[in-house]
Amino acid sequence: MKILVTGANGFVGKNLIAELKNKGYDEIFKFSRGNDPSLLETYIKECEFVFHLAGVNRPEEENEFMEGNYGFTSELLDLLKKHNNNSPILFPSSIQAEKDNPYGRSKIAGEDLLFDYHMQTGAEVYIYRLPNLFGKWSKPNYNTVVATYCHNIARNLDIQVSNPEVELTLCYIDDVLAEFMRAMNENPTKKDKYCFVESTHQIKLGKLAELISSFKESRVNLSIPNMEEGLTKNLYSTYLSFLPKESFSYELKMNCDQRGSFTEFIRTPDRGQVSVNVSKPGIRKGNHWHHTKNEKFLVVSGKGLIRFRKIDTDEIVQYEVNGEKLEVVDIPIGYTHSIVNIGDTDLVTVMWVNECFDPEKPDTHFLEV
Repeated sequence: MKILVTGANGFVGKNLIAELKNKGYDEIFKFSRGNDPSLLETYIKECEFVFHLAGVNRPEEENEFMEGNYGFTSELLDLLKKHNNNSPILFPSSIQAEKDNPYGRSKIAGEDLLFDYHMQTGAEVYIYRLPNLFGKWSKPNYNTVVATYCHNIARNLDIQVSNPEVELTLCYIDDVLAEFMRAMNENPTKKDKYCFVESTHQIKLGKLAELISSFKESRVNLSIPNMEEGLTKNLYSTYLSFLPKESFSYELKMNCDQRGSFTEFIRTPDRGQVSVNVSKPGIRKGNHWHHTKNEKFLVVSGKGLIRFRKIDTDEIVQYEVNGEKLEVVDIPIGYTHSIVNIGDTDLVTVMWVNECFDPEKPDTHFLEV
């Protein structure tokens, strides 16, 4: 299929084109502001589906709303008529069309053109009144407040929260793309004459600012947000896409001594804590047991011996482990345990524990294996 994408350099356009390529579409006609207008006519002669994403949402002059959202749509449809091309057209309108403002009125005008075009030609038109979109490649201070907050917070810049109680309806770009793919395959999600994206999220502006700020703080407190909640997961992914190139990495606090080191990596309130333990050759660590705290040990480099003894018996159970054959060893409660480096190189162990360390309730009781 030959696909025309207007507004190809915009937020939605870039994401859409990347996904079309992922799906194997390689005949994509990209048209953006600044291209030679004659190029559009060339594309329209051949295209078999139109994603009409071009539009104006933050012009310098108010009249540019109507020029960009109505005028260009009119030109596009005239060219399709001229060349008798009845390709389906997908047009992302906006929930602002429900409001009496210059942007909304220009979007309604574009919608009306398309509905009339459908009546005249029979060509399919898929019109989506989209809410606030967010995701990678969006522009701060232009596309969405999410982009602005992510950009500024990642750079220690101030953000403005005009009214914390304002309720936002957000939609993630990947959910939009999935719906667009359905429409292209003649299976849009539709109610009455409008199409829509089923997956949307409600959040107050103050909560949004708080949540995105917590992503930055997570590099210090090592917390990972709860990814079960779709909005949080998608906002976190979006935030990471706004990190400055020089800020992709961050250091961890290594607790070092003559035996090696112990470094916390990730802490979660509900899924426990992940740490990395390094032991020098011959070094033994542990010799303690827990009432409730349980762990998993995974040696990823070196050779180690993990030993257990139930605290009320003399029987010792042991496992020899190494980084050449990855093997998880569960550490049951009520068993004193230790791990010793029996190799000639550092022993590196990834350790998970079901609860984050709390110095007030360490639940760690020393006892030789």
